[in-house]
Amino acid sequence: MDIERIARTCHEANRALCLAYGDTSQVAWEDAPADIKASAIDGVGHAVDHPEATPEDSHLNWCAFKVADGWVYGPEKDADRKTHPCLVDYDKLPAEQRAKDYVFQAIVQALVSTCASHEWHNAGFDGMGCLRLYCRQCGATKKEC
Repeated sequence: MDIERIARTCHEANRALCLAYGDTSQVAWEDAPADIKASAIDGVGHAVDHPEATPEDSHLNWCAFKVADGWVYGPEKDADRKTHPCLVDYDKLPAEQRAKDYVFQAIVQALVSTCASHEWHNAGFDGMGCLRLYCRQCGATKKEC
């Protein structure tokens, strides 16, 4: 399964959790803006590259992505003003928000581990001169330096 498919699965699971908690602000993957999709794809890449990452690490990665995209803390989520109430330390998140990080990590690890044998393909060099490889079957990545 490729990274975008895993990201879509994670997004839809997150949307379902939001609906269960009464939050109807999340749209389906097909209708999601490019920055939301990019955030999910980045989160999957982080989880694949760091399988030992904790849900807190996942949250920190999400925060870093959002901040780099111009988002700041705000008491209400507002895409136009780029404010989000979850741009806080992990231990300050409500339990239902922390649950989303656990589910995200579990989905990525479950789908990546379904790959029976990796078929590594060249993804180019990173900024450190390391060759990045990815598996077309599951989206896993690795570096050769």
